[in-house]
Amino acid sequence: MSVILFEDRRVSQLHPITTGRPAFEISCGSYRLVDLVRRLGLPVEAIVRPYLRAVLAQNCPDLVPSARPPEKPLLLVNARMVPAVSTLGRLRHLLELEPPVVVRTGKCVAAAVLAAGAARPDPAAEGGDLAVYLDGLAPESTHLELPLFDYPHDVVRYHPAALAENLEDRLATGAYKEIADGLFAAEGASLGEHAVIDSHDGPILLDAGARIGPYCYLSGPAYVGRGSRVIEHAAIKDGVALGHTTKVGGEVEASTVEPFTNKQHHGFLGHSYLGSWVNLGAGTSNSDLKNTYGPVSMEYDGRKVATGMQFLGCILGDYSKTAVNTSIFTGKTIGVCSMVYGFVTTNVASFVNYARFFGQVTEATVEVMAATQARMFERRGVKQRPCDVELLEAMYELTRHERQLASEPLAL
Repeated sequence: MSVILFEDRRVSQLHPITTGRPAFEISCGSYRLVDLVRRLGLPVEAIVRPYLRAVLAQNCPDLVPSARPPEKPLLLVNARMVPAVSTLGRLRHLLELEPPVVVRTGKCVAAAVLAAGAARPDPAAEGGDLAVYLDGLAPESTHLELPLFDYPHDVVRYHPAALAENLEDRLATGAYKEIADGLFAAEGASLGEHAVIDSHDGPILLDAGARIGPYCYLSGPAYVGRGSRVIEHAAIKDGVALGHTTKVGGEVEASTVEPFTNKQHHGFLGHSYLGSWVNLGAGTSNSDLKNTYGPVSMEYDGRKVATGMQFLGCILGDYSKTAVNTSIFTGKTIGVCSMVYGFVTTNVASFVNYARFFGQVTEATVEVMAATQARMFERRGVKQRPCDVELLEAMYELTRHERQLASEPLAL
C-alpha cells in the first residue's frame, strides 16, 4: 500500500497559513501531518497546488508523485487533517479495513482506502479536478473521527489538545532526559541558571540543541524545537510550541511559532499562530481577549466567521514583519510578506506596508521581498534558490486581489 496526501478545494480557506506551504506542513501541537503520515511506514506522495510543486520537489523529493500508477492499494489522506497522534492511530485502523472505504468529515473527504486496480486521482490534477474525483467516491462506509482544519483559527483551536497528546508521544518515542521536575531535554539542550519550571499541567520538552536563557519561566505543556533559543527573562507558558531554529523572548502563551521565526524582545503573544521567517519587533503585542469577554469572530474575504472561541489572538503569514511597539487587535490576520507598523485594527493584506494608523498603506513589491528573503536566509545559513523566489512571485500574484479589493485604496 502507498499513501497520497492531497489538498482539496478548501485549502484556500486557510490563507494566509497555507499561501506559502502545503496544508500538511502546518505545525499544530508541535507536529506536522506529513511527519505523522511517514510513520505509517508506507511510501508517501503528495498532490499540491501547482505553484508549490517546485519548492516541494526541492524540499521533499520523496513526496513527488510517481508517473507510474501504483499497483497496490492506496490510502488518500486530506492534507488539512489535524496532526495529532490519535489521528495517526485512526489512520492505522483504516488500513485494516477492506477497501473501498471513504471517511468524510462534514461534506469533505478526510481519508479513503482504494483497492488495487481502482481508478486513481491524477497526480498533476488541479485542486478542483481532484475535488470532483473525491466527491465521486463511494458513500461513507465507516465512521472515524478525523478532524480537518477549515479556517486559520482552527489551528489555534486544535493546538492545546494536540500538544498534550503529541508531547506524550514525543516522550515515549524520543531520547529525552529529565533534567528538572517535568522538564525533559534531548542531546545538546541546555537550561540557564535560575529558571523557574512549572510542570503541573504538563511536561516541558527541549529538543536537541535548544537553549533556555537564565531567569526564564517555563510552564507546561510546552515544546521548544531543535536549535531554538529562548531569551533570558522570557515566559513560555500554557501550551506553547516553538519550531526549530526560532528565537523567542517576552511572554508567549498558547501559541504556535513555525521554524526560522524571531520574537526575541519584550512583548506579549497569545493564542496565535506565526508562520515561518516572521520577525516581531521589540514591544510588539497582540490582544487575545475582547474587552467584552465574548466570543471572537474572524473576517475572511470580507465574511464574518463566528469562532465560538473566547481566547483568540492573531494569524501571521510567512515573511511578515512588525515594527517596534506594534499593537495587534483581537482576531486579526496579517497576510504573507507584509510590513506592519503602529496599531493593527483591521486585517492586513499580503505584500503591503501597513501603517493605517499613520494614514498610509502601500504595496510591498515582490522585488523588495525577494531581496529581504535573501538577507534573512544568509543570516541563518540558508541558500536562496530560484524556486524560493518563484514562490514569492506566485504568492504575490495569488494575493493581488487582496490589495485591489481592500476596503481602503492603497496610497501609493
